[in-house]
Amino acid sequence: MPFEPDREVPGLIVKFGDYPLHHGGVGAIRSLGRLGVPMYAITEDRYTPAAASRYLRKAFVWPTTGTEEPGRLVEGLLRIGRRIGRPTVLVPTDEEAAVLIAEHRLELGARFLVPPVERGLPRRLASKQGLHELCVEHGIPSPTAAFPQSYDDIVAFADKARFPVVAKNREAFVRRTRPAVNGTTRIATREGLLALARDWGEQPAVILQEYLPREEAEDWIVHAYFDADSTPLAMFTGVKVRSWPPHAGMTANAYVVDNPELADLAARFIKQIGFTGIIDLDLRFDRRDGLYKLLDFNPRMGAQFRLFENESGVDVVRAMHLDLTGRSVPEGEQRAGHRYIVENIDLPALLAYRRSGYTTPHAPARASGTELAWLAGDDPLPFLTMLARFVRPGAKHLYQLWRTNHRGAAAP
Repeated sequence: MPFEPDREVPGLIVKFGDYPLHHGGVGAIRSLGRLGVPMYAITEDRYTPAAASRYLRKAFVWPTTGTEEPGRLVEGLLRIGRRIGRPTVLVPTDEEAAVLIAEHRLELGARFLVPPVERGLPRRLASKQGLHELCVEHGIPSPTAAFPQSYDDIVAFADKARFPVVAKNREAFVRRTRPAVNGTTRIATREGLLALARDWGEQPAVILQEYLPREEAEDWIVHAYFDADSTPLAMFTGVKVRSWPPHAGMTANAYVVDNPELADLAARFIKQIGFTGIIDLDLRFDRRDGLYKLLDFNPRMGAQFRLFENESGVDVVRAMHLDLTGRSVPEGEQRAGHRYIVENIDLPALLAYRRSGYTTPHAPARASGTELAWLAGDDPLPFLTMLARFVRPGAKHLYQLWRTNHRGAAAP
């Protein structure tokens, strides 16, 4: 390894909400833990995969919903910081955590090391409407979108729209309190849209977006870490082969693929908006016009970040820890052709994609290496814990996600 991390500065995985089977948190614990960095994590209970990792020094059991008052969450983090007893790098795994950390950076700064991002920027980027407005402002391609303020607005949209369309929750944070839709929902007809919209209330918190046909599209991802000057210290691009729920959920199978055009697009956008920290971008290449269209901006590490590592052994979490502790971040080419598989969701995704019409011509025919999300020879317990917790409730959850997605696509 051509670098030495500061092993006196621990890392803390920060997650709010009840989602114990999160492979991204396990990946971050392993990534820094293998370098000798002391790792801590907030967990729902003592029996999560993250809590079982050999690289975790301590799990702080703190069940949350993600809907608590910010002051309560800040005080909880500060209590954990006092128990750790030394400056600690925070690694958020969800939008709620990333936004809270950014908006309370001054209070948290007494105990923690965090990127000096503009206070309100992560919240705006996590918002579908905020992201769309930033894309328009800076000339970044994105699907055309409408933001209805009433049922009458939806009727007017439906009279002119070209179906199918996509409905998403307008703000990232309503998914746990009052979601209008259960994730990205494809709506096939005008009648289907109006039927669903009757349940959205007087002020529908949705975005109605142009549908990019999967037969004419290819999904790409960008992961990167940007320093205080919005300069990329680590930048990676890859193509998404499968996701779950199909075409609308988390990555189940992906490859590292060099794409300088996409890297330049991401770097330019980040420089324009002045973002600092880790990013996880979802873009869809539209073959009809040859444009990469930005769908989602996660101002945090993505669950599949361990797909990406450069020749120097740097991933985005390692880059952040090195930078925030005053170390230089060594450069290196990404591992082109490397593959990432999330074992518990890739099989149902594979079955769902067989008849979807979606193709990934840029994915290599053969992987140069494979990174599994859960199974690791030097750290087997998270995989076994995942299996024990996943089989029954996980199968039910996958079925419910598929059913919701299927019903949205087939709405009459």
